[in-house]
Amino acid sequence: MSRKQKKILLRIILTVLLLVAFAFIPFSEVIKLACYLAVYFLIGYDIVLKALRGIFNGRLFDENFLMFVATVGAFALAVYEKSGDYLEAIAVMLFYQVGEFFQSYAVGKSRKNIIALMDIRPDYANIEVDGKLESVNPEDVEPGTVITVNPGEKIPIDGTVEQGDSVIDTSALTGESVPRNVCAGDEVLSGCVNLNGVLKIRTTKAFGESTVSKILELTENASSRKSKSEKFISKFSRVYTPTVCAGAFLLAVSVPLFRLFVLNTQPEWHIWIYRALTFLVISCPCALVISIPLTFFAGIGGAGREGILIKGSNFLETLSKSKVFVFDKTGTLTEGRFEIDSVHHGKYEDERLIELAALAESASSHPISNSIKSAYPGEIDLSRVSDIKEYSGKGVIAVVDGVEVAAGNEKLMNDLGVNYIPCRSSGTIIHLCVNGEYSGHILIKDVIRNNSKAAIDALKKSGVKRTVMLTGDSHKAAEGVAKELGIDEVHSQLLPSEKVGIVEDIIRNSDNKTVFVGDGINDAPSLVRADIGIAMGAVGSDAAIEAADVVLMDDDPLKISTALKISRKCLGIVYQNIIFSVGVKFICLVLGTFGLADMWLAIFADVGVMVIAALNAVRALHIKK
Repeated sequence: MSRKQKKILLRIILTVLLLVAFAFIPFSEVIKLACYLAVYFLIGYDIVLKALRGIFNGRLFDENFLMFVATVGAFALAVYEKSGDYLEAIAVMLFYQVGEFFQSYAVGKSRKNIIALMDIRPDYANIEVDGKLESVNPEDVEPGTVITVNPGEKIPIDGTVEQGDSVIDTSALTGESVPRNVCAGDEVLSGCVNLNGVLKIRTTKAFGESTVSKILELTENASSRKSKSEKFISKFSRVYTPTVCAGAFLLAVSVPLFRLFVLNTQPEWHIWIYRALTFLVISCPCALVISIPLTFFAGIGGAGREGILIKGSNFLETLSKSKVFVFDKTGTLTEGRFEIDSVHHGKYEDERLIELAALAESASSHPISNSIKSAYPGEIDLSRVSDIKEYSGKGVIAVVDGVEVAAGNEKLMNDLGVNYIPCRSSGTIIHLCVNGEYSGHILIKDVIRNNSKAAIDALKKSGVKRTVMLTGDSHKAAEGVAKELGIDEVHSQLLPSEKVGIVEDIIRNSDNKTVFVGDGINDAPSLVRADIGIAMGAVGSDAAIEAADVVLMDDDPLKISTALKISRKCLGIVYQNIIFSVGVKFICLVLGTFGLADMWLAIFADVGVMVIAALNAVRALHIKK
């Protein structure tokens, strides 16, 4: 419990104890008034001060002003009528503070997830100087520096493991509880916790550009991006509060004057002023002003706990209305890790064909080339290769062991006039031609992520109307993946610029909000253009973090449907609170106008509704798996 919460709770307890004591102590009227005024200021001095500041600063119409006017008016009526009943005025302040306490508790509960996220910020980095470790500020560590991370310490800066084997806890970043094994050559991200072995890490980024800094910056800025619902409530309050104040004034003045001058009856000022004060308490917009931002705040906090960073409540609201999901294939629905599936129609032994292809592709950094080189078990001897020529979008031609080897797709074979044998299987096909003679082809497949099919099924069950996959792969490879995953529509053999064009066409021809999910490296234009951009498995990628509206902290596709569930639950709670708050207040306002509601019902209509709405908002923190 925070200091503020403890302070409010102490004032509430003292007020209740004093009110109970006063009920059994006989007072003269003057002493009784003084005692109850003292209790009033004990429980409500902060509200009175805020109201007075608002009056002097020209900000009259807020909940503090309404509370102040209503309670002072109730005291004045009790003095005027000589009833000695000051309890109602104090009760308004007391229960308002009870509401504030519960609201503060609700905010604190949702903040815990944000605070837990903030705890991933490392306090220091260990650098070895003259054989001893020195702890320095992470912000002072230059890229390329070797740092030491001992067991139990947070990794302070993104980098690559130079030495050591260990297990790291990534739960602070990804929300996943399963630790990850790392060894020399593996990339590690700041914010993860080293669990056992000592790691020596060469930093690849400055602290300000590292993953932990980017995450904290996103989280801190999320609350500044307001949804349409929040903006509406803010505008609504600016109009609503002055309107109800005017209504209360008319109720207190116009009705008695009408009775006096038109009906020629007693004006009954005290009755109508009491009704007007009741009207003011009922009409206080606290429930809406507090619960709507709180719901979005809780939704963003709950998503953060699941390893999903949402940059603002406006994106949460848009995501909840999305019905079209467009996916990049490689690195999103698939792992972006290509493996040789089989060798077909080979003139040589499979191992020899792979060896020739690996040597020919030795200078290429393309993922397909890397998969072939990885499949070759031996060391690649570059002295065996010469005259390498790479043909963009087609393949390579090189001299290997004195013979010309061409490795590439159908376009390269056609350019060379080679009669190749088509492959019936789906995947990426690398045809080989040795000394002008066709020698077979290698079938390479991109490994589909474990949860990709489950993710597509979950989205369709949640009401998503259309799923689309975009890829630069061949049509046959793309169709095979789409069929296996249950994707509705496929566009293949695309350049990055063509992907943006298709996303724009989908948005233009659809009445529904469109989400683009990409790996965040070469998909930044599409991530920006879509109504919502989700960066998939792109932790540490500056392009993803800058371009996307939602960042998934790991590469689990199921997190997409989780984000959709959170957004829809959040918006559902927002609408529940709006309907409930407005409905209860409207009924009580009508009852209060006709004298059927007293100050106690007004307290429920204000504070009771606020507490219920705030506690309802906290439900946005939790989502069923």
